[in-house]
Amino acid sequence: MEKLGAPSGYSDVCESKAIPPESVGRLAHCSHAFHVLCVLAMYTSGNKDGSLQCPSCKAIYGEKTGTQPNGKMEVSVLPESLPGHEGCGSIQIAYYISKGIQGPEHPNPGLPFTARGFPRYCYLPDNEKGRKVLELLKLAWRRRLIFTVGTSSTTGECNTVVWNEIHHKTEMNSNVSGHGYPDPNYLDNVLAELAAQGVTEDGLRP
Repeated sequence: MEKLGAPSGYSDVCESKAIPPESVGRLAHCSHAFHVLCVLAMYTSGNKDGSLQCPSCKAIYGEKTGTQPNGKMEVSVLPESLPGHEGCGSIQIAYYISKGIQGPEHPNPGLPFTARGFPRYCYLPDNEKGRKVLELLKLAWRRRLIFTVGTSSTTGECNTVVWNEIHHKTEMNSNVSGHGYPDPNYLDNVLAELAAQGVTEDGLRP
């Protein structure tokens, strides 16, 4: 948060001292400017997956990947319609993740993590937009962005598998908890959440 005219406070991230602490760079697409060493510090404190997200506008450079534990995603089609999406069937997604040991990318490497409530079932309308969301969720799954290991916001449990900023509908025939249908804005909202993680139709192109 220092002014760009002052030196970066992260001179210790570059052991070779090849980058002067006064060096400033500008991101190519969004044109936001930062100390080069601050950007380097931000990158080294993340997943180090080859991607970078602008802290000002959230534009993503490279392909963002997450820390989701290994698991399985299964998709099936159901004849029943979802409330608010009558006239078409529905898509059921089942996520399977088992408990395990945290890797170096997780908060506490070497410690166990739990996986409560799996398999988790989620629903989309089987229409054009619902199928588009499905393909993007498949891409997000491959990039390990659907879940992460952290602290549950509902139970307070640490070192457990939790959702990771891409909302899902886990109720098929009601919306008592806010995680079901009808919800006329859900598909647009989840498309925006996916885009914020760098998951867009560009990633579906061969």
